[in-house]
Amino acid sequence: MSERYARQTVLPQVGAAGQARLARGRVLVVGAGGLGCAALPYLAAAGVGQLTLMDPDRVEESNLHRQPLYRMSDIGMPKVDAARAALLALNPAIGVTTHRERLDAGNAAQRVGAADVILDAADSLAATYILSDACRAANLPLVSASVLGLAGYVGVFCGGAPSYRAVFPDMPAQAGSCAANGVLGSAVGVIGTLQAHLALALLLDLAPSPRGRLISFDFQSLHVGGFGFTGAAEPVQSQLTFITTAEVGAADVVIDLRSLSEAPRSPFPQALRLDVESLERGPAPVPPGARVVLCCRSGIRAWRAARALQRGGHANLALVALGE
Repeated sequence: MSERYARQTVLPQVGAAGQARLARGRVLVVGAGGLGCAALPYLAAAGVGQLTLMDPDRVEESNLHRQPLYRMSDIGMPKVDAARAALLALNPAIGVTTHRERLDAGNAAQRVGAADVILDAADSLAATYILSDACRAANLPLVSASVLGLAGYVGVFCGGAPSYRAVFPDMPAQAGSCAANGVLGSAVGVIGTLQAHLALALLLDLAPSPRGRLISFDFQSLHVGGFGFTGAAEPVQSQLTFITTAEVGAADVVIDLRSLSEAPRSPFPQALRLDVESLERGPAPVPPGARVVLCCRSGIRAWRAARALQRGGHANLALVALGE
């Protein structure tokens, strides 16, 4: 047994057999930002045999206060490339696969299916719901987390536990962002390293299992909360699902909910330009039988608009999160 892992293999919960389990483990980390940068070094250092990273972005100077996996010299590099170099420098005995792409409904099943544990570090509610659907279909555990300002949470969904949709059947009406609302780097670090710990617990099959538990943190009051959700029922109403832009057809009625000032051009030339408030106020100007595809940047307005259309009797709906 390598001296590298001596301080963890001495634990009765790990030992040689557990270390071998980690070496065989495959973890998909979606997002190489603040949460991913906190989780990845601990997964690599523990000897998880195969790490797969997904992120479309490049390193920016504004990332560095909460993403210490990167250095000033990494600015401008793709995050997955800079992260891979840092992780292999830490532990050259592991494998690191990278995909410089955004997770979406088109690639989620393939990426999830090649892993044993999935970490949601994407900072995108659309990605969280897409991952939850893919993990539930594959019966694989999803360790999902979020941090904003001085608060955050982490929970283990699917893979024998209820899905994220079962616990959070609806998106919030609006959501903040690190750029607009701010975030403290140390808070991100705590939540991200806890994601890594839960992933290791799943790979090691520690008891009691972390499946079906959510832990919340208020880093200002230093209050730790949370709850168990093993009894949460999967939603029975028609589920709102995200699709890719390539899946939008000529017969679809497309509604782009972004304003012209926000997005002067839509990827869909036929798209109607409506705002979510108008759809919530009254009947939608769409034929009742057609599939309606609702688009916005993050997916939150599309979700609100879809719920409004459902209340008006429309059932054939799909969502597109267009990103930045």
